[in-house]
Amino acid sequence: MVQQEYKKFAQIREPQRPVLMNCARAFLVGGTICVFGQLIQGFFVNHFGFTQKTAGNPTVAVLILISVILTALGVYDHIAQWAGAGTAVPVTGFANSIAAAAIEHRSEGFVLGVGGNMFKLAGSVIVFGVFAAFVIALIKTLLTMLGGA
Repeated sequence: MVQQEYKKFAQIREPQRPVLMNCARAFLVGGTICVFGQLIQGFFVNHFGFTQKTAGNPTVAVLILISVILTALGVYDHIAQWAGAGTAVPVTGFANSIAAAAIEHRSEGFVLGVGGNMFKLAGSVIVFGVFAAFVIALIKTLLTMLGGA
C-alpha cells in the first residue's frame, strides 16, 4: 500500500508536459531543416548542373557537415533541447550523435576514444540499416521472381 500511495503522491507533483508545444517545436525545427536541405539541393541543381536525383548525395554531405560544425560549437545541443525530436529525425540528428560521442571521448585517444565510442551508437544503427536493406531487397527479389514466373 505504501508504494501505491507514493506513486499517487509523485503523480500529483509531476509537472505536466506541454505535448502540443513540443510537437509544434519538433515540426517547426524538423521542417526548417528539411526546407534548408531542399534549398541546398536546389543550389546544387541550379549552379553545378546536378539533376534532382544526383544532387541528393552532396546535399546530405553538406547537411552532415553543418550538423557536425554546429555540434562542435555547442549550438546543436541548444537547438535540440528546444526542438526535441525535430532535430533527431533528419540525418543531422544522426551526425550530431556521432560527433558528440567523438568530441566527448577525444581525450581517450583517436582509436579507443573517438573511434571506439563514436560507433557505440552508430554501429547499431548501421547494422540495423544494412540488415533492413538486405531483408527488403530479399523480399523484392522474391516478389519479382514470383511475379515473373
